[in-house]
Amino acid sequence: MIGVVMGVFLIVSLLSLSEGIKGAMLAQLNMIGKDIVMVFPGEITNISSLAGDLELSDNDIEAIKKARGVDRAVPMTYKAQASRYGSKVETILINGVDLVDGADLLKKDLGWETDFGRWPSSGKREIILGKSVAEEIFVGIEIGDQVTISGRDFRVTGILQSLGNKQDDSTITMDLGAFRSLTGERLGAKLVMAKIKSGYNVDSVVENIKEALNESRKRVRGLDSATFSVVSSEKAISIVADVMAIVQLAILGFASIAIIVGAIGIMNTMYTSVHERIREIGIMKAVGAKRGTITAIFLIESGFFGLFGGLGGIILGFVFAKAIEIYFQIHPIFYMKASVSPGLIFFSLLFSFLIGCLAGYLPARSASKLKPVDALRYE
Repeated sequence: MIGVVMGVFLIVSLLSLSEGIKGAMLAQLNMIGKDIVMVFPGEITNISSLAGDLELSDNDIEAIKKARGVDRAVPMTYKAQASRYGSKVETILINGVDLVDGADLLKKDLGWETDFGRWPSSGKREIILGKSVAEEIFVGIEIGDQVTISGRDFRVTGILQSLGNKQDDSTITMDLGAFRSLTGERLGAKLVMAKIKSGYNVDSVVENIKEALNESRKRVRGLDSATFSVVSSEKAISIVADVMAIVQLAILGFASIAIIVGAIGIMNTMYTSVHERIREIGIMKAVGAKRGTITAIFLIESGFFGLFGGLGGIILGFVFAKAIEIYFQIHPIFYMKASVSPGLIFFSLLFSFLIGCLAGYLPARSASKLKPVDALRYE
């Protein structure tokens, strides 16, 4: 039963948590407009390249803006900087966005809405804070207060509503010009958000951007290889769904190992039970019990071994998943909920019962084949 408990525990806890993570990620991606395309350096199939310190050049940005079907392209970059408010100093991720073209895009297409105040003005030392910066990092900060970032003072003009995850909520955003003046990074960007013109097919524009970037890089740098990724919001949703499906299959695979071990344990237990009850089986067969009846008795018994193991696993898995959910509510890296659905509970109970029955089939079959005379003589 312990093996079944552990297997079902893994299924319930990890599947519910993976569904919660999937739901949180898809909720954020669904906030992005369907006519928005993200362009960033590195191959999407190569995680190490995406995690590197790569940038799109100014030539890349110009090529994206000129690609057929692109209405506008908004460069965005970021860097961690020491920030001070009052006596408290923290290293915070600073976003630099071209707010002339980008503020409207961030609000309408990415769901960045102000909770208080307004957006920073272009060309001024003004910033807007993520929700966690205002509520957890610089507690008590208000509109109009000064934040010193790398020795320069910036005035707070607004505070954003929650963007759905701790990382984005813990950032400070300013105009790209002010960001470049602050950091000294005059060229390039780590990300470009491209808005598609009305009437154009998103997939076609994605190909146009790829073609424009390849031609630009070949002409300027003499390179013909693509070291960038162009992803639409729908493509990103599809990628996340596919990755999470693979993760869930892996979870089922690992959980199945524990369940198989438990099933073998149940089988051994049932063989022992048959051995200890040979005389009882002989008496039942002597008074008219048929093979099917004997088989059913032991199958039901082994099935309940699995069922009780599954029930124990569901309880432990539910408690563990909810504990993780509460932890992330207190320390919200992701704002997610553990998705323990009735369907998952029903599947776990049915699956564990069937595993128990399957494990008890061979012992039950051997019990049903005992001859009454031999069973009654057994001591």
